[in-house]
Amino acid sequence: MEIFGTVFFEDLQKYISPVIYIIVGVLIYEVLKRIIKKASVQKTLKKRHHQKRAQTVSALIINILKYVIITIVILGIMANFGFNIKALVAGLGVSAAIISLAFQDIAKDFLAGITIIAEDRYEIGDTVEINGFMGEVIFVGLRSTRIRNYKGATLIINNHNITDVINYNLHNSLAVVEVPISREEKPERVEKVLNDLADKLEGNIPKAKGRMDILGVEMITEHAMVYKITQATAATEQYAVQRYLLREIRIALEKNHIKVPKQKIEVTDGK
Repeated sequence: MEIFGTVFFEDLQKYISPVIYIIVGVLIYEVLKRIIKKASVQKTLKKRHHQKRAQTVSALIINILKYVIITIVILGIMANFGFNIKALVAGLGVSAAIISLAFQDIAKDFLAGITIIAEDRYEIGDTVEINGFMGEVIFVGLRSTRIRNYKGATLIINNHNITDVINYNLHNSLAVVEVPISREEKPERVEKVLNDLADKLEGNIPKAKGRMDILGVEMITEHAMVYKITQATAATEQYAVQRYLLREIRIALEKNHIKVPKQKIEVTDGK
């Protein structure tokens, strides 16, 4: 009876141990993940301009950590069931060629993921275009990258399939506004109003960089002088800034009683 109880206890221990390995593995992963994220947050508080890069690197480290812990837990479970782990690891040298052929795409993804981070091709939060798909990078892992467009569609692409990348966040964008002014107005007066507006708006336009630039008259039509105005903006924020500028310019022109040409509609009888 004692022998039966000992055997039963050993068998029970054999099947409970894998559960313990998994629980411990999950706990270690969660603790380390929180530590990494906390360290990332503390770093970004000191250097705000490195915020997205820190998020990307921490996401990659967490991804690597997950695979390492999964591998250790699997090896521990196999050892628990009597597998010779040392022989298995030694045997990997013999079967390396077979494994490399079977998992060559996975290895390519891993290497490409590391290269993407090392070369700073893009980061989480960047707006990029890959294979004709444009959107925001929401995840960078060892195997794949995820991009979400403005419609909510998400592209999941293996890292080794990413060849050409257009990154819209590497440099500032440019908002361009063309303002038609009636030819009856004096250019000196118009330019003074626009320059006064530029002084007023400098530093007060959301997502803008520097001062609004009044380039001058771009063209002259039958009824209007068209002024061209530009404003440097944060990456991909040019359209929001354009809408803001159009509103402020309209208010400034009306306040100073500067005329804009009215659109004329010609109606014919079709003959």
